[in-house]
Amino acid sequence: MSQDHCPLIIAIDGPAGAGKSTVAARLAARFGLLNLETGAMYRAFALKALTQGLDPGNADALEQLAAGTQIQLLPTPSGNRVLLDGEDVTARIRQPEVTYAASQVSVHPAIRRWMVDLQRQLGAKGGIVMEGRDIGTVVFPHADIKIFLDASPEARSERRYAQSGGAGSQQAVLQEIRERDERDRTRAQSPLRPAADAVVIDSTSLTLDEVVAKIEALITARMAAR
Repeated sequence: MSQDHCPLIIAIDGPAGAGKSTVAARLAARFGLLNLETGAMYRAFALKALTQGLDPGNADALEQLAAGTQIQLLPTPSGNRVLLDGEDVTARIRQPEVTYAASQVSVHPAIRRWMVDLQRQLGAKGGIVMEGRDIGTVVFPHADIKIFLDASPEARSERRYAQSGGAGSQQAVLQEIRERDERDRTRAQSPLRPAADAVVIDSTSLTLDEVVAKIEALITARMAAR
């Protein structure tokens, strides 16, 4: 199914470790949509900040850096390639220190405004599935389908720990997730919360296939209604 036949905008929000990226990738492949990874975009910017030795807490320096930064997402059958100022950084942005820095740079209002503008440009034509923390509330408040994907902190830490191949300790991962939740839910700009019209899915006791099936049913119903 091509994007021409499915110009929907599908927003998937939720806390760290809820499975948003995996679900979005599956839906994009199933319906022929562009997968706009907001997390990858923040990680790419965080990578640039780290590479240039900037403090992730220095809002003014980060805003200046953003003014000269280009981030592109190029879809491929195996997922997006992430280009930072024309350089492929797809593998480098998955490093733990980059992920942590991304959560720090993303709290700054100026950086979020810049990123939201960029995300809106990329998704302006529809035919996209986009995951993040504020897609249904801020980036695309008029999205056709809004999902808030949640799970208990314990379940999310178990998944993250398994993804890491058992590196470190699960308790440390759980603590990191709780700290990330606190930052995301209490920040002044675009705090993490479900949109009023979002469908909330708690995946604590659901498999990936079950979550995807629930959302696929919503998309299919919406397309049929059109």
